[in-house]
Amino acid sequence: MQYFWAFVVGGGVCVIGQFLLDVGRMTPAHTMSTLVVAGAVLDGIGWYEPFEDFAGAGATVPITSFGNALVHGALAELERDGYIGVITGIFEVTSAGVSAAIIFSFIAALVFKPKG
Repeated sequence: MQYFWAFVVGGGVCVIGQFLLDVGRMTPAHTMSTLVVAGAVLDGIGWYEPFEDFAGAGATVPITSFGNALVHGALAELERDGYIGVITGIFEVTSAGVSAAIIFSFIAALVFKPKG
């Protein structure tokens, strides 16, 4: 049953993104930003953790989880280090994902011939 809810919730996030693109006539950048902010807001009000517990990978894989990670890291470091922790916490939690995206993009550009 856990796989079912992960599929339904992850697919639901994708449907919302596609709806924003098609019906809302948003650009891909605006759609991505909207989903990141939605994840950040849900974490800020304390709803993202129960959402993750229910949906599992359906909540941790989509782009909304990046917004969750930003806010979660900032709030955790705020408690530990004060206001400077808001800035450092954002980078501490998300740096591995951002670094991986940069490294794998670079490798893909070396392997395949980029257009442009």
